[in-house]
Amino acid sequence: MKITKAQSQENRARIVKTASALFRERGYDGVSVADLMAAAGLTHGGFYKHFGSKAELMAEAAEQGLASKMSEYQGCEMADLVKSYLSKEHRDGRSDGCTMAALCGDAARQHAAVQATFAAGIARMLDAVEGAGVAAGADREAARAWAIGLFSQMVGALVLSRACPGDSPLADEILQVCRDLVLGLLAPVNEV
Repeated sequence: MKITKAQSQENRARIVKTASALFRERGYDGVSVADLMAAAGLTHGGFYKHFGSKAELMAEAAEQGLASKMSEYQGCEMADLVKSYLSKEHRDGRSDGCTMAALCGDAARQHAAVQATFAAGIARMLDAVEGAGVAAGADREAARAWAIGLFSQMVGALVLSRACPGDSPLADEILQVCRDLVLGLLAPVNEV
C-alpha cells in the first residue's frame, strides 16, 4: 500500500521526534535503527526511505532537540531558567531534557554534520545567554565570557549530577551547589 506524501512527512517527523528522545536517553550508540523504528511504530526497512544514514538522522534529531529546548526557554527569566535546568526533574528526565547535557560527549565522536549541529546549537544558546549580560549593561566581551562561564557550569553540573546514582546525596549536592553559584552570578544582571 502506497502512502501519501503527507503521511510520509508525518512518519519522518515521528522518527525524528522519537530519535531525539531515545538518543538523549540512551546515547547515539545505545539506539539501533531497528530499535528506533520499532519505537516509532514503523518497520526497520522504511528508515532508508527517509534518511541516507543514521548520522543524518542524528544531526536532524539533535537540531530538533536543541530547537525544542530553546523555544521552551524563550522569554524565561534567567533565574527561572537556572532553577529549572539545575533541578532533579530535569536531571532525571533525560529523554526530554537538554540535548547538550545528554549528548555532547557522544557528539564529539560523531560525524562532522552532528558536530556542526551541536556547534550551531551551542552558539545560539550562548547568544541568548549573552543577551542577558548585554541587557544588564556589560560590554560585549564581558557578556560573552559571562555567558560561556554560566552555560558551561550549568551543562557541566547536569552532566556530573547524572553521572551519580539518582538517589545519591552527591547528585543532589552538585545540583544545589551549582544552582546557588549560578544564581549568584546572576545577581549583577538582576541588580541593573
